[in-house]
Amino acid sequence: MATIPLVPTLQRRVHPLASSDHQKAMLEALPLAKTFDQAASEAGHRPLERRRIDVLQLNLGKRCNQTCLHCHVDAGPDRRETMSQEVLEACLSLLERSDIPTVDITGGAPELHPRFRELVRRARALGRHVMDRCNLTITGVPNHTDLPEFLASHQVEVVASLPAFAARGTDAQRGAGVFAESIEALRRFNALGYGQEGSSLVLNLVTNPVGAFLPPNQGPLEREWKRELKRRYDISFNHLYTITNMPISRFLEFLMASGNLEAYMERLVNAFNPVALDGVMCRSMLSVGWDGQLYDCDFNQMLDLPLAPNVRDVDLQALQSQPIRTGQHCFGCTAGAGSSCGGATAS
Repeated sequence: MATIPLVPTLQRRVHPLASSDHQKAMLEALPLAKTFDQAASEAGHRPLERRRIDVLQLNLGKRCNQTCLHCHVDAGPDRRETMSQEVLEACLSLLERSDIPTVDITGGAPELHPRFRELVRRARALGRHVMDRCNLTITGVPNHTDLPEFLASHQVEVVASLPAFAARGTDAQRGAGVFAESIEALRRFNALGYGQEGSSLVLNLVTNPVGAFLPPNQGPLEREWKRELKRRYDISFNHLYTITNMPISRFLEFLMASGNLEAYMERLVNAFNPVALDGVMCRSMLSVGWDGQLYDCDFNQMLDLPLAPNVRDVDLQALQSQPIRTGQHCFGCTAGAGSSCGGATAS
C-alpha cells in the first residue's frame, strides 16, 4: 500500500490549533464586516431554527489511515478516540425509538471501528438507510479488503472522498499514492454495481477545493467529472457533492501558514447567500460524537459546540426547541451555492 500520511496530526504535534477554543478565538478575532449571526438575522433566520431530524450522523472516532491537509477532524493514524460499545448501543437505542430515516456513518475512517459492521447490520435491520463516508483507500488496508462486498451486500450508500479527478490535486491534499489507490477502489465498487445505471447501489463522490477557494458550481462540475472519470478510467458514479473547506483544524492551519486566513474568511462573508440557509445540514441533522455528546453538525462537533443532552438521554422532541449553535465558521456553509454533507444547498 502506497498511502503515506502527509504530516502528524495537530494533536500529535501539540499544535495550538489542536485546541478548539484556540480555533474559535482566532475566527472571532478576525476583523470581518459582520458576524454570522448578524448575516443570518438580516436574512430573517435568527435564531436559526431546527426542522425535522432526517439524518443521525455518527462519528465513530478520529482514527484514520490518512492524514489529509484539509481535514477538519484532525484525524490520522495517531488518533485513538473511538466510540465505546455503550455509546454505540445508545445510538442504536435512539434509532429504535425514533423515526429518523438515515444513518450517516463518518470518522476518521469509520470502517476502522471494530464494530462498524455490526452497526451497519443492526441499522439496516431497523429499516434505516445507511451511508458510509469512505476515503476509498481503506479498502486496501488489511482486514478491510472485502469492505466493498460487505457494503454492497447491505445496500449501503457509499459517499467517497476524492479531491480531484487527476493524481496531482488528490495526492497534494491527501498524500502520495492516494489517487491511484482511490481509482482502484472505485473500479471495485463499479464492478459490484455501485454507480452503474439501473443499479440500486449508490456511489456518490465528494470533492473539496485544493486551496483557499470556493467550490465551482456543482451541476456543471458533476458533468465534467462524470465525463472525465469515464473517459480516463472507465469509472461511473451517481452524484458529485461539492463541499467548501471549513476554516477549522488543519485547513485553518493551512490558511494561516499560507497567509490566506483573513482573505479566505472575507471571501466567505462576501459570498454569503441567504438562500443557502434553507438547506444547511444543521437544520435537519443530529450529530453524535465518539463520546456520545450531541451536536448540530459535524463542524460544530469539531469546534466543541455541544448541545445540552447526551445521546444516552436525549429527548428528540425537547431538542426541537433548542437553538442551533452558530459561529463565524458557519459562513463556510452559506457561501455561494452553500455547502453541506450532501453538497451544495442552493442553486
